Amino acid sequence: MIVAPSSAPVLPAQVSPPEFALVSALPHDIGGVECLALPLSPVSEDDAAPGALPGVGTSEAAEALGIDLPAVLEATGATGRAGEVTKVPVLVDDLRLVVLVGVGDGSATAMRRAGAALARAVKDRESVATSVSSGATGPEFEAFVVGLMLGSFGFHWRSAGPRERPVAKVVLCALTEGADGDLGDRLAQALTVGGAGWRARMLATVPSNVKNPVWMAEQAVEIAGAAGLEVTVLDEGALAEQGFGGLLAVGRASATPPRLVRLDYTPVSDATDGLPHVVLVGKGITFDTGGLSIKPAEGMTTMKRDMTGAGVVLATLAALPDLRCPVRVTGLLALAENAVGGDAMRPGDVITHYGGRTSEVNNTDAEGRLVLADAMAYAVAELAPDVLVDVATLTGAMKVALGLQTGGFFATDDGLAGRLRRAAEDAGEPLWRMPLVDDYEERLESKVADGDNAAGGAGAITAALFLRHFAGDVPWAHLDIASVGDSSGDRHEWTPGPTGFGARLLLEWLRAPEPLDGIGGRP
Repeated sequence: MIVAPSSAPVLPAQVSPPEFALVSALPHDIGGVECLALPLSPVSEDDAAPGALPGVGTSEAAEALGIDLPAVLEATGATGRAGEVTKVPVLVDDLRLVVLVGVGDGSATAMRRAGAALARAVKDRESVATSVSSGATGPEFEAFVVGLMLGSFGFHWRSAGPRERPVAKVVLCALTEGADGDLGDRLAQALTVGGAGWRARMLATVPSNVKNPVWMAEQAVEIAGAAGLEVTVLDEGALAEQGFGGLLAVGRASATPPRLVRLDYTPVSDATDGLPHVVLVGKGITFDTGGLSIKPAEGMTTMKRDMTGAGVVLATLAALPDLRCPVRVTGLLALAENAVGGDAMRPGDVITHYGGRTSEVNNTDAEGRLVLADAMAYAVAELAPDVLVDVATLTGAMKVALGLQTGGFFATDDGLAGRLRRAAEDAGEPLWRMPLVDDYEERLESKVADGDNAAGGAGAITAALFLRHFAGDVPWAHLDIASVGDSSGDRHEWTPGPTGFGARLLLEWLRAPEPLDGIGGRP
């Protein structure tokens, strides 16, 4: 739940994800539902009847409901590819709609797309019973649920209420139990992961006339309390006293001062002293004008989501207890608004970061690395992490390099890079590893300070090199998700607007039994 402070405009009530129930029955045997959703898979060359696409319970349901399935498939040209939807209106008791959903090859990616497609097909309906996931076990089952959740996402600020609502209830017909565990536990984990994606997306979507550093800190306190996390908030006085020069410089022109939020998760265990410690750092620029190096108008239109990194870290930390993450995790949210004003940070200013390293500011629109630098330096000096990962919508250069459907990341440790790449692939939030080119270090040189925040060309790489100085000797990864910070329209589980990209992949990594194996020399 997101609650605005009393001094800010009040957000209207938002739509919620569907409620899910798990039953052992055929979907057409369940009474009182408005929709049925049945799976279609592509016909193989060995099929004796190419016109009848196989799918668990599909033919039985069609026969029971009097649907001429071969005729429907021939008329619509359905192929069974992942995410393809065929709607068949019916009028049988309470039932009004049958949806045939293509499941493709049945992989996790295909099932995630099938879930998202179903979510769009049954919006504004009261209920749907589905056997689309009934043949899936393990990751494929989870992916279907996550896709259905996130394909339902919506945000509104309309006086008459939301334009459309997610289906209220989803009944999952589980005809077979997964060989690798109970589907009830799988459902609970899927709802936690999907909920983290929903939360990160919602936080990134809230307009900046509500969302500012203080508001974000209040959300963190509330969410941490509900999740059982420890939370500490440093206000502008504490930041000044402890030397967080980057946060203070970036945020000083705003009417709302900066904040640093620390969230701590410790697993329930008899022995916690020797547990590995991961620190996640999130960029939390609640709105980015560019400062005195001001952005053009079109460049500001998406800047309410420039705190996506902080939202992702907050959503990730809140989900760790339910996923029984086996390691200690600290989240740091570096929160500031990069505004224009009489006291704004100026090109040519020199700032001193936490720990003493200095930066010459030659572009006030390269502010994200300044706040991340403070938080990373604090993490290395005070928290003794075994692994450090930062998440940020950092550079437009990453969009140029990778387009709008793949995030970029840099890593100083091959084991960590491998872990993140595999987690990203499994979670459906793809990342591509970028190089830390040492030859570009000379571009960071300043005549007056330890570093220059505006190194120029190869912008994503030089930004990563700037941050590397604050990671010390700790295995470190930098996720630059500016390329995937927004979705221009409906695409699989993505809905138009801010994406909240990153929470699912971090949770996929951190919920593994030994998430730090192979990192930093660990076996």
